[in-house]
Amino acid sequence: MNGSEEPPEAYDYDLIIIGGGSGGLAAAKEAARYGKKILVLDFVTPTPLGNRWGLGGTCVNVGCIPKKLMHQAALLGQALQDSRKYGWQLSEEVKHNWESMTEAVQNYIGSLNWGYRVALRENRVTYENAYGEFVGPHKIKATNNKGKERFYSAERFLIATGERPRYPGIPGDKEYCISSDDLFSLPYCPGKTLVVGASYVALECAGFLAGIGLDVTVMVRSILLRGFDQDMANKIGEHMEDHGIKFIKKFVPIKIEQIKEGMPGTLRVVAQSTDGKETIEGEYNTVLLAIGRDSCTRKIGLETVGVKINEKTGKIPVNDEEQTNVPYIYAIGDVLEDKLELTPVAIQAGRLLARRLYAGSTIKCDYDNVPTTVFTPMEYGACGLSEERAIEKFGEENIEVYHSYFWPLEWTIPSRDNNKCYAKVICHVKDNVMARRELPLSERALCKGAQISGMYTFV
Repeated sequence: MNGSEEPPEAYDYDLIIIGGGSGGLAAAKEAARYGKKILVLDFVTPTPLGNRWGLGGTCVNVGCIPKKLMHQAALLGQALQDSRKYGWQLSEEVKHNWESMTEAVQNYIGSLNWGYRVALRENRVTYENAYGEFVGPHKIKATNNKGKERFYSAERFLIATGERPRYPGIPGDKEYCISSDDLFSLPYCPGKTLVVGASYVALECAGFLAGIGLDVTVMVRSILLRGFDQDMANKIGEHMEDHGIKFIKKFVPIKIEQIKEGMPGTLRVVAQSTDGKETIEGEYNTVLLAIGRDSCTRKIGLETVGVKINEKTGKIPVNDEEQTNVPYIYAIGDVLEDKLELTPVAIQAGRLLARRLYAGSTIKCDYDNVPTTVFTPMEYGACGLSEERAIEKFGEENIEVYHSYFWPLEWTIPSRDNNKCYAKVICHVKDNVMARRELPLSERALCKGAQISGMYTFV
């Protein structure tokens, strides 16, 4: 410990966590189990439209939880259509009420926010709704929403600040567009919607908006679901098109104008082809931007204490124990460079880090072969390497790919999407070749990668 650092007994806390999302909360509660003094700082900078939310982070407030609930609303709409073939007689036209759905979703999220605050209090974790910023070695400034500043010191710090939606920097983007940070609490039905982007956020939102009966168009710059298996991504796109979602491919918006105020109003979108040769225009009630997310690391004083970040992405490089280049500062969750951006992963990493720091554990977080699901209309589950990554890693001559189409039993009566569900298993030929040849196809999924599109898990 150098001379500029305070001795351990002078620290206000054993651990200060910046970020009250799933990873930060998991680490706080786990560390508190071992009698440590913990402070959690959580502050939501309002969106350009002024929206903010409570404790719990992106997943709880503007991510997984409301997304899955609204996806369920769309699935119920499909179930109502299927129900007639199963003998249900609907005496009137069924309509969806956006306001009722958002009110129910926000009420549930509010209960979660309160539950997290209670859990912190029960675990004797101090919580402040304040913005954390490093001001010196082992020292941090916490600024609340009224501008009041407090200063704290700690033996260790954990960065768990997550990410926020990116804006393209074109005229009208922040004035007239919304992001996923706004959608789930939008006080009015978005109406005819243009979704800009091809990420899982873009396609999931487009899917459930179309599923509740809205006119939805997706504007795609290049490919769907970058980083995922492209065979699966294209099948998802085809399914969405077959079910009424329109795609404008190889175009990006260059200007958004408001031509009519209202809730919703009307917007004119000017877009240009990616080769720059063509310009098109369209009118929509709502434009949802889902072009990626930026790490919240550039305005928390990391340069003051010497924490290195990837200057291009804002991501934080860490070692296999989530430790930054500054030994007393750690990071978990979506801010990590070259790690999975998944809530359960952040939770696991937070818990294991606390156990290593305070309970003598040596177990590290395993970031390999983590299953994930994309909740598009045709749900997509994956574990392991995509076909592209497997070929890149092992060579095409060393890869075998097995395919299977299937038709969920409950889809047979309404006679929809016959054999549109699809599974593929990517196998590394050199992995225990003789043993693998004796396995049935379903068990070969254990080899290198499994990609499933449809309702059933392929095991």
